[in-house]
Amino acid sequence: MSASGGNKAIVAALGANLSIAVAKFVAFAFSGSSSMLAEGVHSVADSGNQALLLLGGKKAQKKANEEHPFGYGRERYIYGFLVSIVLFTIGGVFALYEGYEKIKEPHAVEHWYWPVGVLVFAIIAEGFSFRTAVKESNELRGKQGWVEFIRRAKAPELPVVLLEDFGALIGLVLALAGVGLALATGNGVWDGVGTLCIGVLLVAIALILAAETKSLLLGEAAGPDAVAKIRAAVVDGDTVTRVIHMRTLHLGPEELLVAAKIAVQHDDSAAEVADAINAAEARIREAVPIARVIYLEPDIYRAPAQTADARPEN
Repeated sequence: MSASGGNKAIVAALGANLSIAVAKFVAFAFSGSSSMLAEGVHSVADSGNQALLLLGGKKAQKKANEEHPFGYGRERYIYGFLVSIVLFTIGGVFALYEGYEKIKEPHAVEHWYWPVGVLVFAIIAEGFSFRTAVKESNELRGKQGWVEFIRRAKAPELPVVLLEDFGALIGLVLALAGVGLALATGNGVWDGVGTLCIGVLLVAIALILAAETKSLLLGEAAGPDAVAKIRAAVVDGDTVTRVIHMRTLHLGPEELLVAAKIAVQHDDSAAEVADAINAAEARIREAVPIARVIYLEPDIYRAPAQTADARPEN
């Protein structure tokens, strides 16, 4: 994911959430709707999350040094994981608590036009943010489905913004339903039920984000397409005859480590092997530009010998 593409979606989401948060708190002040309060806190949490993503992207640009020889690319994964924690604690848990309190001690929604008007405005603003995230994601996901894209994406920003915006839209619909039922029935319990549903939704999204970013933090290999390109690029059929085994690891969304043991001709000189390795590294970087750290170990390939009890086939 290009930094500019990710930042465009993040900035769009940040602007939408800040304006929506202000509107929701104003609506809460006039109406007393707990759904509005929960949604307002949700928008504040989302705004903080986008700020964290921008901060992570900036920190990831720091150059490698002796203490961190492979650079700071994983800063983006760390801040993506922090987003899931913030969404869970500030957004989800608060909404669950507020919904419980409203069901326990319900009160009627006052000045209904405030929450309804703000919710309609929020749906429009969030829809614009979600549309931007979808447009940016479409440039990267290719033929992948949305679930596969979120699971396989090595850059955390767009999946985070996509899930946040999707959750926000669903949450707004739930809030609108809760307020609408409370107004229609005159029973404020429905407002609390809507708030509880928002809390459950946010907790679920936070858990999904945590699971995906945890996998990135642990270290994920390159995708199947990139691995196939690297294998094809290594072998030249002359000096390098095959890949004996290979490991890849994402040091960051846009930086890949490649370590491989390669088979060379047994009668090649040291100079010829060194030239072959340099040529193979150049081919790898041309095929997969994010492969920036490459370690190739030359060896003589020997086919596995048959076991003692093996029987020749007829």
